[in-house]
Amino acid sequence: MRRVFLFLLTNLAVVLVLGVVLRLLGVDRILDASGTGLNYQALLIFAAVFGFGGAFISLAMSKWMAKQATGAQVITQPRNETERWLLATVERQARQLGIRTPEVAIFHSPDPNAFATGMSKNSSLVAVSTGLLQHMNADEVEAVLGHEMAHVANGDMVTLALVQGVVNTFVIFFARIVGHFVDRVLLRNEEGHGIGYFLTSIVAEIVFGILASMIVAWVSRQREFRADAGGAQLAGRAKMIAALERLRAAHPQPLPGELAAFGISGLRMGGLKALFATHPPLEARIEALRSAA
Repeated sequence: MRRVFLFLLTNLAVVLVLGVVLRLLGVDRILDASGTGLNYQALLIFAAVFGFGGAFISLAMSKWMAKQATGAQVITQPRNETERWLLATVERQARQLGIRTPEVAIFHSPDPNAFATGMSKNSSLVAVSTGLLQHMNADEVEAVLGHEMAHVANGDMVTLALVQGVVNTFVIFFARIVGHFVDRVLLRNEEGHGIGYFLTSIVAEIVFGILASMIVAWVSRQREFRADAGGAQLAGRAKMIAALERLRAAHPQPLPGELAAFGISGLRMGGLKALFATHPPLEARIEALRSAA
């Protein structure tokens, strides 16, 4: 229930903020002065504001959302040896990577998992689950932390937001062009936009959105290979392979919502569903590390 509330709250905030931005830019309509044709410049601005704006507002809120969705508790004052070790390990890896030490948190989950998120590489959060700490030894946890720190250092959160912004822009832009075409040419509506425009735009946005999500998922899979390589450089290739082997045996469930793309392990998919997977199969990731050796 809390996740549904957070989802609705986030989207409401995005719509309100971007609506104000569009009003300030003077883009309150996408039809030309005659009311019959499209104003492509206004439409492109509209699409870019909503496409990039939604992606970057979500990115700006990502740390807060992650903490709320998982109940992650940031370690401010270590209470035991495990927390002291986690902080020390992340601080050491941050120095190796030349970035600011991110916030380090623990969230309660029986599944071994971890994630990194944040607005930038110098304002990020790395969190591990209690299940990860229970099921993995120190070497394997170090490798997982290295994987997540590689995501941070590579700027993967910003990269995915940019890719998402681009595809969102094109989805919104072309969906409304298709809707306008159907409304004017097929339904012969000569003024304003009728119900045909709105229905067609929605359907086209769904179809284009499905195709766009394949592009985002492909980019996400490529950055997982890079993060594995980064984790291997920080902790050692053998430790990274051992950590992935442990995850393969554990079959952890993916993280909720948008966090799923930033977890160490994703949902296993086969067939056409594999095109929408945010993570490559663990077998492929292990083989890539072994081949690199």
